[in-house]
Amino acid sequence: MPKRILEGEVVSDKGDKTVVVKVERTFLHPVLKKTVRRSKKYHAHDEANACKVGETVRIIECAPRSKTKTWEVLPAGGAAQA
Repeated sequence: MPKRILEGEVVSDKGDKTVVVKVERTFLHPVLKKTVRRSKKYHAHDEANACKVGETVRIIECAPRSKTKTWEVLPAGGAAQA
């Protein structure tokens, strides 16, 4: 099964080797037929502590690194590490 890749904005970089990324999605409301925005925050592993608040980053699924971290930040090149 392919790993999911999401794009979002870094909202916190306080943790060591960890960033919190807010990912927004839009969808059409089934009854009101209006566009609705929903967001979710993901904890992602950032090995180099390179990401700063406000940056747009891509994250990819990975094996659990801790209780909350199951995502890691993709390098700027975009190629996933196998």
